[in-house]
Amino acid sequence: MKMLQEFRAFAIKGNVIDLAVGVIIGGAFSKIVDSLVGDVIMPIIAWLIGGKLDFSNLFIVLGHAPENVPMTLDALKKTGVPLFAYGSFLTITLNFVLLAFIIFQMVKIINRIKLQDESETSNVPPSTPEDIQLLREIRDSLKNKELK
Repeated sequence: MKMLQEFRAFAIKGNVIDLAVGVIIGGAFSKIVDSLVGDVIMPIIAWLIGGKLDFSNLFIVLGHAPENVPMTLDALKKTGVPLFAYGSFLTITLNFVLLAFIIFQMVKIINRIKLQDESETSNVPPSTPEDIQLLREIRDSLKNKELK
C-alpha cells in the first residue's frame, strides 16, 4: 500500500507528467518531420539533381551469388549471400542530416519568436532596487555637501 502511495506521489509530480507529454508530442512531431523530409524535401532534391536519392540498393557482393538468383539486395539477402550493403547506410545518413538541419532551422525560428516576445515585454525598464536607490541618494547627498 505504501509503495502505491509513493508511486502515485512520484507520477503526479510535474516533471514526470511534463516528460510524458513531451515524449508523446515528440513522437507525433517526429512523424511530421519524417514526412516533411521524405515526402517534400527529398523528392525536390532528387528532382534538382535529376536522379533518385534512394541508395538502399547499392551493395557489393562479398561471396558467391547463385546463378539463378536476381542481383537485387532483397533476393541476395534471402539466399544468405554475404553483402556489403553500404547504400542503406548512405540513405539513412542523408535523411538524418536533412532531418537535423530542418529541426535546427525550426528551433532557430522558435527562439527568434521567443526573443521577440521577450523584447516586447521587456520594453519597460525594470525598477531600480531599493538598496541601489538608497546608495544613489547617499552619493548625491555627499556630492551636494562637497559643493557647499
